[in-house]
Amino acid sequence: MMNYSMLEEAREQAGWSKESEALSIYQALETIEDIRSDQGKRYGLALLLTCVLLGKMAGETTLQAIAEWIRLRSMWLQEVLPETRATFPCAATYSNVLRTVDPAHVNQILMDLLTRVRAQQREAAEQEHVVLDGKTLRGTQQHLAADQRKMHHLNLYEAKTGIVLKEVRVAEKAGELTHLNLFLTPVLLAGRIISADALFTQRSFCQQVLAAGGDYLLTVKLNQPTLYQDVSLFFQDPPADCLDWRTASTCNTGHGRLENRMLWASTELNDFLARDWSGVGQVFCLRRRVQHALKCTQEVVYGITSLTPKKADPSRLLHLNRDHWSIENRLHYRRDGALGEDACQVRKGEAPHMLAVLNSFVLALFDFCTVSNVKQQMRCLDAHPLQAVRLLLKSLERIK
Repeated sequence: MMNYSMLEEAREQAGWSKESEALSIYQALETIEDIRSDQGKRYGLALLLTCVLLGKMAGETTLQAIAEWIRLRSMWLQEVLPETRATFPCAATYSNVLRTVDPAHVNQILMDLLTRVRAQQREAAEQEHVVLDGKTLRGTQQHLAADQRKMHHLNLYEAKTGIVLKEVRVAEKAGELTHLNLFLTPVLLAGRIISADALFTQRSFCQQVLAAGGDYLLTVKLNQPTLYQDVSLFFQDPPADCLDWRTASTCNTGHGRLENRMLWASTELNDFLARDWSGVGQVFCLRRRVQHALKCTQEVVYGITSLTPKKADPSRLLHLNRDHWSIENRLHYRRDGALGEDACQVRKGEAPHMLAVLNSFVLALFDFCTVSNVKQQMRCLDAHPLQAVRLLLKSLERIK
């Protein structure tokens, strides 16, 4: 967590400049097109989005709470934020403005900023693994009004950096598979490994990933019964003359449990599966065994990948399978637990989607700053709000 003292904050505020810097979040927000009419427009779009981000970074989870948090600090914020007025917006203003903004455009601008800043200190292969998964905004469910429909999003997430490369809203009566063409492009997948759950274990998915210059790693379940039967039977009763049989295992302790993961991989089925599954490099079986104080649970899953043994040995397959869950543990879970996304009752127009994009960006920004405990960092920023303003107005190159 970033260390910050009251004395340092006071010294920084004494020499504070309201001007945003190059490669700053505020400057990126200024590039977003504001489609509102000039008549009656009192607050700039960049200022409004900055206020929402400030409130969320300080731990506020509703627009009403964000508006109150900003207003309680209004005299101080007028001294440090650019383009302020004598008053700050109310919750209704935030909601109305969020409906007018294009969430996909905002996500691209903010995530591209983090990508550019990380480029100078990028670690090897940190962008290689991306995860595809969807999430429903539960606060938008069970409403009958035409402009308050349920929202479901499909995200492409970098497992190592926390950056959401693309987020698409799935139509109410459509499925995630209908939006695959937006994700399986060379721009997003060239030179990358994409992992996804069993829903995406489709022949066309594998073909498109390979055509885009990427590799796939997919779970095999009963939605593909023939493939599931072939792979499961192979690992349950391997042939006596099997020439390729490789294993790896890990053992971890924590949270009152002992977790053992063991993976078996083989290329023996490649020729048999190649007629239906493009580019198959190997199949694998993963057993997860978790031992608690009074019980033991075990799960066995099967998978298929285009990665050859030269590209991914069993140890790396274990690592990739574990990193696949980062989108659930580090994105979806934290959006609900730390940022209260599922409890949010904003549901009109594009406002829920915009808030989801801003939630993802706050988490990606914290990952960029190597924050290990999100709620603890939020309490710190609530106590030292100038630090949060600095994150938004100053160049991200100077943050780390």
